[in-house]
Amino acid sequence: MTISTPDLCDNHPELVQVVEPMFVNYGGREHFGGEIVTIKCFEDNSLVRELVAEEGTGKVLVVDAGGSMRRACLGDQLAEKACANGWEGIIMYGCIRDVDEISGLELGVQALGTHPMKTEKKGIGERGLAVTFGGVTFKPGEFLYADNNGVIVSPRALI
Repeated sequence: MTISTPDLCDNHPELVQVVEPMFVNYGGREHFGGEIVTIKCFEDNSLVRELVAEEGTGKVLVVDAGGSMRRACLGDQLAEKACANGWEGIIMYGCIRDVDEISGLELGVQALGTHPMKTEKKGIGERGLAVTFGGVTFKPGEFLYADNNGVIVSPRALI
């Protein structure tokens, strides 16, 4: 699937919301999109581990990690699991690690930055709720499209 967020903005200005520019593209897929699945967690990636183990074809995992720059909520092992289970991509409102390995995967990954420290596993977090960051509310079941130009959200599929 070829995605151009500028073209989608031009063709559907009444539908798209544009996330404030803050993400860096780390994944092997430079453009990706799909149905939004959400997690809200803070310095604990237990739910990320659970979700990437589920079938993810046609879906993008949006993780509201509270913007933490102190721990990485995604590393190579979880990214490999997401890739193996068909996830289109992951948007991490926080940090990731193992970026060299992640860049070689057929998975879209955008994050605020990188940090070498992993999270603790306390099983704390929520899934399936609307999360807000970057000036946009991400609702499960809506659609997200991302490329090197930015991240956009739409209430319905655009591709």
